[in-house]
Amino acid sequence: MSHFRAQTPLSVMIIGAGTGGLCLAHGLQRAGINVQVYERDRTRVDGLQGYRVGIDPHGLAALKAALPPELFATFLATCARTPCYFNMLTERMSELLSVGIGKSEIDGGKSVSRMTLRQVLLTGLEERVHFDKTFVEYEQHDDGRVTARFADGTSASADVLVGADGARSKVRRQLLPHARLENTGIVSIAAKVPMTEASRALLPPKVLDGITLISAPKGYGAIIHVMEFNWDQAGARSGIGGNDAALIERWPGLLYDNTRDYLMWGVWGARRNVPADPMKLEASARLALTMQMTDGWHPNLRALIRASDLSTTFAVDVRTSVPVAPWPASNVTVLGDAIHLMTPGRGVGANTALRDAQLLGAQLARVASGELALVDAVADYEAQMRRYGFHAVAQSRKQFDERDAIHRPIVGRFALGAMRTAMRVVNNVPPLKRRMIDSQNRFRGSEAESAVVSH
Repeated sequence: MSHFRAQTPLSVMIIGAGTGGLCLAHGLQRAGINVQVYERDRTRVDGLQGYRVGIDPHGLAALKAALPPELFATFLATCARTPCYFNMLTERMSELLSVGIGKSEIDGGKSVSRMTLRQVLLTGLEERVHFDKTFVEYEQHDDGRVTARFADGTSASADVLVGADGARSKVRRQLLPHARLENTGIVSIAAKVPMTEASRALLPPKVLDGITLISAPKGYGAIIHVMEFNWDQAGARSGIGGNDAALIERWPGLLYDNTRDYLMWGVWGARRNVPADPMKLEASARLALTMQMTDGWHPNLRALIRASDLSTTFAVDVRTSVPVAPWPASNVTVLGDAIHLMTPGRGVGANTALRDAQLLGAQLARVASGELALVDAVADYEAQMRRYGFHAVAQSRKQFDERDAIHRPIVGRFALGAMRTAMRVVNNVPPLKRRMIDSQNRFRGSEAESAVVSH
C-alpha cells in the first residue's frame, strides 16, 4: 500500500470513543473531513472506570485546537476547581512535601470528571458516533479503502481507520500482533466519597485544596483528590458567572452527567504484598481489603475509606505497554492507550492521547488538502508518536513497578525512610525545592515539544 494516496474528500473512521478518539473526531470535523466513530459501549454513559483525569497545559492546547470555541468554554466551565497544592504525606498524615500549583511553581492544568469530559467530547458529534458497535476486524482493499466489521454483522468503510479502542485494542492486535502489554505487578483499589461537612472535617486544608500522595510501609501508596464543581444539574452555582451558567444550561451533556462534589481516593501496592487479589473480589470485599491494607494509618484516612460509596469501588491491575519497533505505515493506525498504555505514575496518559489526536488530525488535514500523501502523513505521525509516547511509558513505569526496592520486605523499609528524609529536606530547603519543581516542569514540557501542530 506504499503507493496509496487518499482520495478527495477524505473519510476517516475511528474505533473507540475515548478521550483521544473523540478529540480527533472534533478536529477532523472542524477541518471539514468526513469522520465517523464506532464505539462498543451501548450508550454515552457506559463503560467508564475512574473518576478524575488531569488535563495539563498541553492537553488543554489540544482540546482548544479541536473543539469549537463554545464547546471548549463549556469544558472549562465544567472542570472541577483547580487544585492549589501538590502534597506528599506519610500514612499518619505527617507532611513530607507540599508545593503550590500555579504559574509560579508546578504548572497547573485542569481537573475534570471522566464522565463530564466524555459528555463534553460527545457533544456536537451526536450524528457521527455510533454506539453498540463491537469491532471485530478490518480488511484493507487494493483500491486504498479499509473496511471495519462489527459483531452485529454490519460493516463500514473509509480511507483511514484509527484504532482508539483502549488497552484491549482489537485494532492493535490485528495491526501489530506482536505488540504486548506487561503487568507491573501493582494492583490498585479506588472509590468515591461524597463531599459532606463530615468528610471535609477529616482532612487538613492543603489536602482539601490539592492533590495528595501518601507513602506508607510495605510499598503501599495512596492518592486523594477533592473534586469540587461550580455547577450542578439545575444550572449555575456560586463561582460561575452568568455566561458560563448559560453555557452549561444549554449544554446537552448536562442531561447525562450527575456530578456532585466528591473525593476520589486510590490505594495500591505490589500484588505480592496485598493480602488478597482485589480483581477477584466484590465491592464490599474490596473495601474490606483496603481497610486491611491501611491498618495503622491515620484514623481520618480510614474514616474516609469507610465513607466510600460502595457502588463506585473498582480495582485495577496496573499494566503498561512494551515499546514496539517501527512498523510499515498504511491507512490503519492507532493512538492513545491502544498503542502506548502507561501507568498513572506521571499522570500523562490522557494528555498523551490528546497529543496524538492533535498531531494525527493535523497530518490528516494536510492529506485532505492535497499537501501530503496519506501513507507519508501516517508514517510521520507514527514516528513522532512512538518517540514521545514510549518515552512517557518508560517514565510512568518508574513510579509503578513491583521491582522497585520500596516493595521489598526489608530493603523497602530503608528505601521508604530514605525517600521520606529526602522529601523533608527538599520541603525545607528552597533551592532544592525549586530544582525539583523545575525538573517536573521540564518533564511536562518534554511531553509537548516539537511535534504538536495546531490545525
